[in-house]
Amino acid sequence: EIIVEVVELADVARKGGLLSLEGKEVSNDFLQKGIQLLVDGHDPEVVKSILSKDMREGIARLTIGKAIFLNIGDTAPAMGMIGTLIGLVQMLSAMDDPKAIGPAMAVALLTTLYGAMIANMFALPVADKVALRSEEEARIQSMIIDALLAIQAGQNPRVIQGLLKTYLPASRRASEGEE
Repeated sequence: EIIVEVVELADVARKGGLLSLEGKEVSNDFLQKGIQLLVDGHDPEVVKSILSKDMREGIARLTIGKAIFLNIGDTAPAMGMIGTLIGLVQMLSAMDDPKAIGPAMAVALLTTLYGAMIANMFALPVADKVALRSEEEARIQSMIIDALLAIQAGQNPRVIQGLLKTYLPASRRASEGEE
């Protein structure tokens, strides 16, 4: 969908100049920022520099989020083991009362389970999702930077479409951008 949108913008810019892009509504904030840089008449180097910096900072923020969830995933099983040790101490301290052994053993086993569940069912999958999102954002934003620089250079919209299709997997290249 972003390819179709960018090719339409390239058509508008080619026919009416870069200023004709002013006020155009687009679905992507990064693309909107880039269009504004083009309309404001910045040099290609400045456009690329500003957008690349914006892209790097966004990825850095996502990387921090990923690191937080990885740390939770690493720490949760250890916290579960600490709970297990506490439960075992309670169990061993109540060896003279057979009725207290069961509940203490349950605490010991449940804390290990909770630690493993937090790590493997929550924290690590979220970290993986954040990493995938970061990669996807970087790819889309890199594609947008290339597209904007091509629009600014006055390249043919079909050439721009071909350039942007290189970012897609081969299986999607034939259908994307021709709707």
